[in-house]
Amino acid sequence: MLSDRYRVDDLIGRGGMASVYRGEDLTLGRPVAIKILERDLASDAAFRTRFRLEAQSASRMSHPAIVRVFDAGEDTRVDADGTTHPEPYIVMELVTGRLLKDIVEEGPLDVADALRYTDGILEALEYSHLAGVVHRDIKPGNVMVTDAGQVKVMDFGIARAVSDSSSTVAETTAIIGTASYFSPEMAKGEPVDARADIYSAGIVLYELLTGRPPFRGENPIAVAYQHVSEAPVPPSEVTETVPRSLDALVLRSLAKDPFQRPQTAAAFRDALATAAGRKAPSKRKVESLSNELYGADPRHAAETARSLRQLTSDDTMRRTQSGPPVAWVWAGVAMIAVLLISVLIWVTAFRPAGEEVTPGAILVPDVVTMSWERADEVLTETQLETRRVVEPSADVPVDAVIRTDPLAGTSVAAGDEITVYVSSGVETTSVPRLETLTLTEATEALESADLSLGAVSRRNDPALPKDTVISATVSTSTIAAGDELPVGTSVDLVIATGTVTVEDFALNYSVDKAIEILESDAYGLTPIVQEDPSCPATEPRMVKVQSAVGEVPVRSEITLTTCSG
Repeated sequence: MLSDRYRVDDLIGRGGMASVYRGEDLTLGRPVAIKILERDLASDAAFRTRFRLEAQSASRMSHPAIVRVFDAGEDTRVDADGTTHPEPYIVMELVTGRLLKDIVEEGPLDVADALRYTDGILEALEYSHLAGVVHRDIKPGNVMVTDAGQVKVMDFGIARAVSDSSSTVAETTAIIGTASYFSPEMAKGEPVDARADIYSAGIVLYELLTGRPPFRGENPIAVAYQHVSEAPVPPSEVTETVPRSLDALVLRSLAKDPFQRPQTAAAFRDALATAAGRKAPSKRKVESLSNELYGADPRHAAETARSLRQLTSDDTMRRTQSGPPVAWVWAGVAMIAVLLISVLIWVTAFRPAGEEVTPGAILVPDVVTMSWERADEVLTETQLETRRVVEPSADVPVDAVIRTDPLAGTSVAAGDEITVYVSSGVETTSVPRLETLTLTEATEALESADLSLGAVSRRNDPALPKDTVISATVSTSTIAAGDELPVGTSVDLVIATGTVTVEDFALNYSVDKAIEILESDAYGLTPIVQEDPSCPATEPRMVKVQSAVGEVPVRSEITLTTCSG
């Protein structure tokens, strides 16, 4: 058990930084996947903090192509010798299917399947990048393909927590697992953005088409060096079945300079959708593009030396591409200066045209957050008429001004009417009757009342069938039908399990005492006495055998066997 909520079941898989288990969320009664971090990572307090924050960021994303993160927490594990250590974990959506890594290990995929899987990855990246989350570790091992063929990307945000706690490429790759999918800027330790994910998605597409990544080496440093300095072989030259029309797109996605790649996942998806149908470029054009992206001689010795130092300890690397001419730089600076001076003169010398042509104009005063009485007084003194409109607001106190129409600073004529919107406070709704409803009925009732379902916990109640609501609470305070709550409040429910827990009365209780307990309000069961003439009777009669022990359905029958011989 983790945090008294998540039951950890069988092991699903194990990686370099964590193990994943099948489990169950006992509060919500749903199957989940639980990722538990390895002990050496969990011992770093700074990493645990980053890990929790990144998991929280990932949990805000909800998209069909992304494995949902439901929760992240930390429990304490007690070893056999009595020592304790923290155990961070993530609770995720349980996905049934295969890792893309296992699929591609069987060999190159059909072009249609390779494009479809890559499009699914880019769809997830398009959503995450708009949400401000860069994955940093796109690879086949982090992509699931469901039984229905749906692509699901997992481990958003985790790679950032790992890389922020690692100082070298070797250390980072030891944790994340492979450098085959690194972007050049990540390999050099430079800041990365969404275009690093574009590069990694291009690596995955290359591998799906050819059955192998474009760069391979004896160790992570060697592979990372190739990402920085070497040109990939066009995929059509590795696998003959790959159409040459895809070469240009794949090579552009693997450009060393982020500005030469597709700039967004959406742009990559659009290019992917049309690339397969394009006319195949000549081999000369592909070579020309390769020279443009990677240089005519990408294995130049000086570049090799600089890249290798960059990957180890040297922090004096300079940009290898030449910048724009100095004259252009100074011309640009002069143009910007002229524009700034022009704007400054325009702002100080001119007034808006509406203010020049309206004689006797009045500027609407700013009365936002004032009380209605004070706002009415200010506007009246400014020779303006007022009209009060009341509307709910969760941010502005009761009877305070939310806004005006026209807005403050607008030029109007004396005597014009200003609509003043005044807060009536937080909009509330009445709590519907929830007790004795089923969980489904209660959820519908909450939604109809503009409330939401919160945590669901279960409790034995001998009088209620399974999934019947016993009580409702908000922040541990019990609520009842008719109570007023702010719209959108999350309501926690306690529902009946539909069972009661029966102890074993055999040999320790008399039949009369067992009947008394089973018929009490705490159990509400129906005892049936069955006599056994094969054994000698006792006084008082004792329970020899009991038909059911533990969790039994409410209002069920329990047979008590007693000796009568």
